[in-house]
Amino acid sequence: PNEKLLSIVERRTTMLDAFREADNVLRQGVQGITDLITIPGLINLDFADVRTIMADAGSALMGIGTSNGENRAAEAARTAISSPLLEESVEGATGILLNMTGGKDLGLFEVNEAAEIVQQAADPNANIIFGAVIDEGQGDEIRVTVIATGFDHGRARPRTVREETRDKARSRDRGPRIDDRQRSSLEIPDDEIDIPPFLRNR
Repeated sequence: PNEKLLSIVERRTTMLDAFREADNVLRQGVQGITDLITIPGLINLDFADVRTIMADAGSALMGIGTSNGENRAAEAARTAISSPLLEESVEGATGILLNMTGGKDLGLFEVNEAAEIVQQAADPNANIIFGAVIDEGQGDEIRVTVIATGFDHGRARPRTVREETRDKARSRDRGPRIDDRQRSSLEIPDDEIDIPPFLRNR
């Protein structure tokens, strides 16, 4: 929401500049997904990976962080998972698509450091799919893109009209339902099957 702009812009920022910042975040999101799918990587991600993470996973969040300098990888990763413009944190996500883009100097330890930061924010059993792109145009800058899903595993997902209609139709086809209490009263222990009814429970 636009209210979150107040936490990232300076006090003298004009409304036009603030809304441009919000539009830039949306542009980065669209471009981030497009780049994941279309740009070949050193460790490649494609549409199948996006679909794996997002299919039947409920809400999804996307964060993008960029940084340069000595701690660029860690800073970019922290920005990606805790952007002030995000509605929620990626903490507890059960599915994460993590992509890192950097120049030829992108270091192995940098990649590992960024991945650990994202992993620590996710669910301990999260499915994390990793990708890396070498782009000489990045210069000294590193970009970390995170798509996180699976925040709804702790609460019931709202049922769709199609699901409600389907279940009602199945219920009609099955006829009257016997609840657990009725079912337990009808069950007869195996060792009593051959005992005449008048001798049971004596």
